[in-house]
Amino acid sequence: MNASTSGWITGAGLGLRRDFAAQLLQSPAQHADFLEIAPENWLGFGGRYQRQLEALAERYDFVLHGLSLSVGGPDPLDTAFIRQVRDFKQRYGIKAYSEHLSYCSSQGHLYDLLPLPMSEASARYVAERIQQVQDILGERLIIENVSAYAQPGKQMEEADFIADVVQRADCDLLLDVNNVYVNCFNHGGDSRQFIATMPAQRIRYLHVAGHFHESDERLIDTHGTDVCKDVWDLLGFTYQCHGVIPTLLERDFNIPALSVLEQELAIIRDLQQGTQAEVSYG
Repeated sequence: MNASTSGWITGAGLGLRRDFAAQLLQSPAQHADFLEIAPENWLGFGGRYQRQLEALAERYDFVLHGLSLSVGGPDPLDTAFIRQVRDFKQRYGIKAYSEHLSYCSSQGHLYDLLPLPMSEASARYVAERIQQVQDILGERLIIENVSAYAQPGKQMEEADFIADVVQRADCDLLLDVNNVYVNCFNHGGDSRQFIATMPAQRIRYLHVAGHFHESDERLIDTHGTDVCKDVWDLLGFTYQCHGVIPTLLERDFNIPALSVLEQELAIIRDLQQGTQAEVSYG
């Protein structure tokens, strides 16, 4: 059965990397409950990569997590790209499309996810652009809270800003638990209070990842290390607040063997089941 014929995603997911795509296909076991890809990394590819994606889409549920939409940026939205994403999503039976509550272009790509001013005017602006995206997609966009090392033009608390954007745009939320932890550490704040105030009915799925402890004052969101105990604990608290939500493990750099990533997927599942993980926290 094609995975896309089932309902919404469940369980513990993994960001698909070409490092282990072939291994996923060759193994009789299903290593993750769903997979996530960036459309920018797969659009327009044919040949071997297209065949891999087609085969994996028969076995796994997929979600898209974009990198370049720049939904909060000053440039006009790339409507041709949005239509490409819509068609790509339909072709492979992909469940949903998410993007970042940030911007990454201004008269050209900036190759970073930059923070938006947290203000009512900014919330209104980005919500209108999200609505434009949704009109093209024919469905809700899922927006992710981002890690940020500066808070320019801040007039609202981040949690309030996110909730305001989601309500104005009538979109959904990808709640990144690690980003909440990193921002609260760097800027001061209670990560559990932040999580508790998120609009539960809008949260479609979660991200969890590792970060780099640069100093006693700063964490860097790298997606290049194991998830630490404090973030695992915050994930467990998120389930307590909002129920068990599908959760994706991000690992973009220093990618270990698939068997190592499966150990972290096991922790997610154990937390979802409310049991003590047998695998040691990182």
